[in-house]
Amino acid sequence: MNLTKTLSAAGLLLASQLAMAAGEPARVASFDHGSLDTLDALGLGARVVAVPKQALPGYLEQYGAGDYADAGGLRSPDLTALKAANPSLILITGRQGDMKEQLAAIAPVQDMSLHGDGYWESFSHKVRALAESFGAAEAAESALAELERSITALRAQIDGTPSVMVVTHNDGRYSLRTEPVVAELLGLAAPALPAGVESITNGNRTFTPLTPAQMAQAGPDALLVVDRSAAIGGEALDPAQLRQALDAEGGDAIKLTYLSPALWYLSGAGLQSVRLQAQEVAEAL
Repeated sequence: MNLTKTLSAAGLLLASQLAMAAGEPARVASFDHGSLDTLDALGLGARVVAVPKQALPGYLEQYGAGDYADAGGLRSPDLTALKAANPSLILITGRQGDMKEQLAAIAPVQDMSLHGDGYWESFSHKVRALAESFGAAEAAESALAELERSITALRAQIDGTPSVMVVTHNDGRYSLRTEPVVAELLGLAAPALPAGVESITNGNRTFTPLTPAQMAQAGPDALLVVDRSAAIGGEALDPAQLRQALDAEGGDAIKLTYLSPALWYLSGAGLQSVRLQAQEVAEAL
């Protein structure tokens, strides 16, 4: 375990200890849907008091009920509502990084972003650290073992070794998307990119724009699309238009699948979301 991971676990344990020292169970506000779905899967949903209801994936729709405070949006937390919910622990990701100090003024904050090189190792650590903080370590081990068996079974159901390309759609444009559930957990290889494809760096983020012609030229067996526009309330992609564009460029043999937008763009790295993502990919193939 590297230092980053050790500090992450220690931070969660400290927050839990602070809540218990106050004589009350931890009250969680979660801006990380992966952590929320892990708490839910471990039977700890009752600890949740606030969530950003503007961006809840369908599989977490129960947290849109009136029992939970509306903490605003993923990038625009409602500090007033959050303070009124009186959480003892706030879970965040990089999306809320700019507001970390303001959130920390309300309650201890823990960044649940994954760290480390291997996805399964980092994901498992996140689940274990969160579960340990709430006395659910044994349940977490059982859930992780069951999930690993499920992924192994899904991998075995995939016929052959298809090449898979994942792209993000954003306002009519496309970019290459790296998805560890596809590449690492299911072991599916991506096709080589055609000559002329170049990556663009903007701040600390790197994008690789792709046109339908370049996707067709790469020639994956399957093309999986994550629609960012739809996930954040913008104009959704018309899959038929992309199908026509691929066919016009000679990509008619490519199997095109439109993935669940919120599940893939707004969620992930949770016990439920990883399973749902792996199932979607296996079904697409």
